[in-house]
Amino acid sequence: MSAYASLAAHFGRIAAMSNAIGILQWDSDTMMPKGAAASRAESLALLRVLQHEMAADARIGDWLDSSDADATLGMWERANLREIRRVWTAQTALPADLVEASSKAVSACEMAWRQAREDSDFRGLQPYLAEVLHLQREAGTAKGERLGLSPYDALLNDYEPGGRSARIDALFDDLAAFLPGFTEEALAAQARRPAPESLQGPFPIEAQRRLGQTIMGALGYDFSRGRLDVSTHPFCGGADNDVRITTRYDEADFGKALMGVIHETGHALYEQGRPAAYMNQPVGQARGMVLHESQSLLMEMQACRSREFLSYAAPLMRETFGADGPDWEAQALWRRYTRVERGFIRVDADEVTYPAHVILRYRLEKALIADTMPLGELPAAWNAGMKELLGTMPPNDRLGCLQDIHWPSGGWGYFPTYTLGAIAAAQLFDAACRAEPDTLPGIARGDFAPLVGWLRLHVHGQGALLDTDELLTRATGRPLDAGVFKAHLARRYLG
Repeated sequence: MSAYASLAAHFGRIAAMSNAIGILQWDSDTMMPKGAAASRAESLALLRVLQHEMAADARIGDWLDSSDADATLGMWERANLREIRRVWTAQTALPADLVEASSKAVSACEMAWRQAREDSDFRGLQPYLAEVLHLQREAGTAKGERLGLSPYDALLNDYEPGGRSARIDALFDDLAAFLPGFTEEALAAQARRPAPESLQGPFPIEAQRRLGQTIMGALGYDFSRGRLDVSTHPFCGGADNDVRITTRYDEADFGKALMGVIHETGHALYEQGRPAAYMNQPVGQARGMVLHESQSLLMEMQACRSREFLSYAAPLMRETFGADGPDWEAQALWRRYTRVERGFIRVDADEVTYPAHVILRYRLEKALIADTMPLGELPAAWNAGMKELLGTMPPNDRLGCLQDIHWPSGGWGYFPTYTLGAIAAAQLFDAACRAEPDTLPGIARGDFAPLVGWLRLHVHGQGALLDTDELLTRATGRPLDAGVFKAHLARRYLG
């Protein structure tokens, strides 16, 4: 067996382990009874340690060196070597006991977060979160020393390979200067139009589920390789060829669950569209979370808050809920789904205020990882940041610093990818509409094939072959650039 074949076989086994972890984690977040939490934490910790040991195997270095000299390898195999080396370098920086401790701390913190969120009790979560943060700092420091990066950039690198906070700082400072004034303009323009009336519920959960599944099918989701469930925080997870999404329902407002379904379906389409020949190899994985979030936000914000989508979806909504009247017409629904509000909740935010939610979290997690802000000051710092960036302040921790699961689940360095993804989404949707003239007419008919086909070719099917800027440049003609995003906001909210 050649050195490359040995590598491919080894990482195929790592992928199988990852699939098992993914399904166990999905079950933990959706169906597992509370009483099973301790034993599940032990199982996940053991599997993650085994996975880490496999990814840090000393033989990988020799296989990589031999494979580098193999002249028979093609473009995809060469890219796979690059990705394997990246994974191996990061994993060899971490001791197994740190991986185990982190897994157990995350499992405990996630369970504590669910109760703390329900009780709006940050102090109840704080000791669990402090342990997760401590271990994340250790991991960031260890990886950073190996990679020549700051601890925060080393954590960010796990979610966006090659991503650096210096570039994000510049982009986010620009947006932070732009957004408050633009939000005022958008609110003023909105005030000159008739305000949408509240849609009168209740909207039964089963009806909402049927509507969500109908839209998922129209978007191109393959139900033979996934399912829709309920969780405290919506997510996309599971395993290769078993891509599961979740949402949460509110009988007073069906739009929250629907847009959550659409967002997570965007993630799932990316996962279901990855290159089949390399599905179990690092090069066959998604490039990173900037592109992953671009796919969810492209569907949720760009495509499915468009006039074209609402002209297709309005009759479905009326039929699903037995509703009628002018408030259920496409134009009224479009005004509702493009309404700008200074809300507290990130996942319910409109696309004008959404980046401000992300900038706040990015700045806070950078300070916490750098240990320049005590964890106990998080609620006050959160509220002050909300006031500065969004002009509002949450009345309690449940609507403030406890709303997201990312920090309890160990996702430090993830948050900036949301807004970087929104920027990429605007670029990709603009490019798709120019390249495929039937994109918007198709959406109006409930036919997403032109859009999804373009994304399959230019994003999903590329796996990790290219870095984010290379992929965006090939697909859209430019690297990550906030200009198209700002222009899109101006057209939609000031036009």
